[in-house]
Amino acid sequence: MRYVCIHGHFYQPPRENPWTGEIERQGDAAPFRDWNERITAECYRPNSAAGLLDDEGRVVRTVNNYGLMSFNVGPTLLAWMERHAPDVYAAILAADRESRVRFSGHGTALAQAHSHMILPLANRRDKVTQVRWGIRDFAYRFGRAPEGMWLPETAVDVETLEVLAAEGIPFTILAPQQARRVRPEAGGAAADDGWQDVSGGSIDPTTAYTQRLPTGRTISLFFYDGAIARAVAFEGILHSGEQFVQRLLGSFLDARPWPQLVHIATDGESYGHHHRLGEMTLAHALLSFESATQPRLTTYGEFLQRHPPTHAVEVAENTAWSCAHGVERWRSDCGCNSGRYPGWNQAWRTPLRNALDWLRDALAPHYAARAGDWLRDPWAARDDYIDVVLDRSAPSRERYFARHAARPLNQDEQASALNLLEMQRQAMLMYASDGWFFDDISGMETIQLLRHAGRAIDLGAHLFGESPEPEFLKRLESAVSNVPAAGNGARIYAQEMGRLRSSRRNER
Repeated sequence: MRYVCIHGHFYQPPRENPWTGEIERQGDAAPFRDWNERITAECYRPNSAAGLLDDEGRVVRTVNNYGLMSFNVGPTLLAWMERHAPDVYAAILAADRESRVRFSGHGTALAQAHSHMILPLANRRDKVTQVRWGIRDFAYRFGRAPEGMWLPETAVDVETLEVLAAEGIPFTILAPQQARRVRPEAGGAAADDGWQDVSGGSIDPTTAYTQRLPTGRTISLFFYDGAIARAVAFEGILHSGEQFVQRLLGSFLDARPWPQLVHIATDGESYGHHHRLGEMTLAHALLSFESATQPRLTTYGEFLQRHPPTHAVEVAENTAWSCAHGVERWRSDCGCNSGRYPGWNQAWRTPLRNALDWLRDALAPHYAARAGDWLRDPWAARDDYIDVVLDRSAPSRERYFARHAARPLNQDEQASALNLLEMQRQAMLMYASDGWFFDDISGMETIQLLRHAGRAIDLGAHLFGESPEPEFLKRLESAVSNVPAAGNGARIYAQEMGRLRSSRRNER
């Protein structure tokens, strides 16, 4: 028995002005207004109606790729689509509904930890909220509980897996180099012998594995085929649909005695944005396998139901798919960068993370103390705040306070409580992974993190009567830009906040 599964991770970082909720015009996205619009036109919409051509170049069929491939879409991107690309949003939801018929009740959509923060670098409380928000966002949009959850950058540690398992997530997907050792389950006994070292990416990716956790829970893990994923992302294999199909077929081995799953995971933007017309190549491959009896298309959930793991695995902790140094890309000058600017360094990453961690920890006790005046359990209330984020109508707010208010609250008290919760949301958005991924603290992705930090600071200053901003700025001074004119993180933050605050004053 042979199966194929192609997973796409569709995601864009939050780009909205944290005060207005709208994306400002981005000139480098021209001829489109902003990057969300541009990538929607190049990738997300084409994948909802990918054209298949005949020998004369005429479109003879369109395919909604989302109904045949495994995928996740970042919650912040789905929220934008719901408002600004409703046709694409509807096509994605419809594809998942239809896929459940095709794949024995298992949909093609997976959830994602909400704000794309690197979970191994988050504290336990943020891990829990991010997973719970991801689950609730998914259920709100897709009308069902998620079977699997995508971890941002596939960054993993055992505590993150514990949180997933505790929240009822059956599986996640990792890169092959994130496995440390494997052994046969041998009836499930937690023996310490029989382990085989598979570090360095040598794990067999064609089956599912069980990770046993310290609490006694378990979670299933899939490790994608790294060689084919690299070919899709970087080696031009999407130039030919038949070449793509043959590459997938070539990964099956007759010598394997178990049901084989050949599967890959890449950024979904590979199919149309990074590689023009890649959605057509993907559609060709998906239809080739849909019409075949062997191998056949499947989803991770369907495969797991039919073929539970027979081997145990232990993950290599604090690793990710896009950093050769573990998770250092998001906290240190590890050497990972875009390669566009030889001679630049990323020493700014450490003081940036330290400053944000300090801000998070400075705001948390004030939040807990003040929220305790109005909410029975401030942290449980934060976990449920996603319901208000998804639906800010008056009835939604009424239901929320009926569950969480410590006593009847007047309108001013409700508004203050919601501002406290929004401060916490901004303090999680300021950890989106993109802010560390690229080359300089003056890049737009990192400035976006500082904008979220500024919004959290402004909310806190209004609520608590004192501002952590002076100390935050002091800590940002150590985050030195490679661009002399930009100076350092403190200067970049001050300039951006000055611009945004001035704009707000002018609007009033």
